[in-house]
Amino acid sequence: MDTVVLADVDGTLVDSNYHHAVAWFRAFRDCDVTVPIWRIHRAIGMGGDQLVEAVAGERVELLHGDDVRAAWAEQVKPFLAEITPLSGARDLLVEVKRLGCGLVLASSGKPEHVEHYLDLLGARNIADGWTSSEDVEATKPAPDLLGVALNKVPAERALALGDSVWDCQAAGKLGIPTVALRTGGFGEAELREAGAVRVYDDPSSLRAELRDVLELV
Repeated sequence: MDTVVLADVDGTLVDSNYHHAVAWFRAFRDCDVTVPIWRIHRAIGMGGDQLVEAVAGERVELLHGDDVRAAWAEQVKPFLAEITPLSGARDLLVEVKRLGCGLVLASSGKPEHVEHYLDLLGARNIADGWTSSEDVEATKPAPDLLGVALNKVPAERALALGDSVWDCQAAGKLGIPTVALRTGGFGEAELREAGAVRVYDDPSSLRAELRDVLELV
């Protein structure tokens, strides 16, 4: 296969970033730690193994890291029923395949969340594979997860699709170009500074230019 698209899920294909931010805020509060939600939002896209220290510091990670992550797993559960696919997300995945590319959903989410999103998107019969946080020890912005995704569908070239600066940084460490969407709440300028070769508002606007975008790879 010539090209494989490695698509992030949270914030890129499903509208979940703000739900996750609130869940993390409540998880920290469960451990008597208060972190401003804006700061948490800036870290959404990182895996939980990295987020706690990134937003609250090394001491909180050492004292409460595992407890915060366990609390987040409980706090996020009620939000799952409210999370919806972003408009045009499934059509974008279908277009990726129609143009002859491989497709791996390169998520760092918990396995049960990834399974839920696959059903929301109707993507089980579209994607060639998918990942979860259990596939690696270090999640984004470490490149490990994208490395696992690449191994699922060997191809001559790869293109990453994400919504956060962490997606761009992870792909950049492997020399993979990233196309970014603004659906996660990050601005165009910061996404480009992190390495995005193009930035689109949403899945539908990317789908309209996907053939041209693939020529960048």
